[in-house]
Amino acid sequence: MKKAIQFLNKIGSVMLARFRKCKWQKFLPWCALFLGICIFCAASFLAIGAAVKQKMEPRITSVEALTSAGEHFDVILVLGCAVRADGSPSHMLEDRIKTSVSLYEAGLADIVLMSGDRHEGYDEVGTMKLEAQKLGVPADRIEIDPTGFYTYDSIANLLEQYKGKRVLIVTQKYHLYRALYIADKLGIEAFGISANLRTYTKQLQFDVREILARVKDVFWVQYNLK
Repeated sequence: MKKAIQFLNKIGSVMLARFRKCKWQKFLPWCALFLGICIFCAASFLAIGAAVKQKMEPRITSVEALTSAGEHFDVILVLGCAVRADGSPSHMLEDRIKTSVSLYEAGLADIVLMSGDRHEGYDEVGTMKLEAQKLGVPADRIEIDPTGFYTYDSIANLLEQYKGKRVLIVTQKYHLYRALYIADKLGIEAFGISANLRTYTKQLQFDVREILARVKDVFWVQYNLK
């Protein structure tokens, strides 16, 4: 044990001597610059996300508020997300579908539009439609958009059929701000209903990813990059 400690001390001394010889001080300005850039970017991303949330918060409402005000929309847009390998909806998607069905049953719209990804071996919109039918929505009242690969796509695709119409968007609250921001910038009159029916195990991961996604979509709609 004593020999091992002596050996480690010797290795540490050699490494420290080499570190001093490399004149690491000359890299300090570059390290400071890199750190400053990282802090600036992080602060900018957080500021953009906060601005989006503040702007769109008044557009997030509830079933009770809408029904008491006698509101009616042309379509309920349900944004897709993960489907399991066995074809069943993830918890988030399940809650979005259930929320949209409650809105339909409340008479807030006559059409439910399921928007999500569909490719070989994977079908979000097919699962969404099937689950909504199981919950009582007639098949002829459900439309699908299989090209809603991203949130931007799902919102922008509304312009083909629902331009100038009133839209009620359903997704989890953290995601609603961005969806509503895109709709606002594309000239779509939209309100949002949160589908938060439970606590989600990966919510922190979703929140962090959403910060980056908000910045991306702000630039897409602002500078027509998509």
